[in-house]
Amino acid sequence: MTQRVDLSTVMDRMAIDEVVTGYAVAVDDGDWDAYRALFTASGRVDYSSAGGIEGSVGQVSDWLAETMRLFPVRQHLIVNRLVRLEDLGGSPGDSAEVRADFLNPMRLAGPEFDGTVTAPNFVAAGRYSFALARTRDGWRLTRVTVHETWRHTSA
Repeated sequence: MTQRVDLSTVMDRMAIDEVVTGYAVAVDDGDWDAYRALFTASGRVDYSSAGGIEGSVGQVSDWLAETMRLFPVRQHLIVNRLVRLEDLGGSPGDSAEVRADFLNPMRLAGPEFDGTVTAPNFVAAGRYSFALARTRDGWRLTRVTVHETWRHTSA
């Protein structure tokens, strides 16, 4: 492998990491335009393991916009990212897959803290599977699948 290929691989990994981080930030901030911009036009998302829907990025972002109103405070922590780049005989290809664990604490909508009552907390965790493609606009998501493994609600 040459230095040029090594540098290209490092740059791809950094760009892919930015997409995955951008995904978490867009959901947490409720920025659905930014969320949709992370995907290819034919992008698909599957939240069915978490009780959600599976569909096009447009369908799912509309569903998320409504559903996330239940959680005015949310924070996705996406960790243990395992990136697999397509290898074309020692050169980087135009597709990648990322497997990453997530911990997603959220506050359910409810009475604001007044010293006696708090809205309950909701925490979900599991693993994401991200598939990406290199496009003229950079790396974009082609598929996101959520594999929720546990959740907890507390008051």
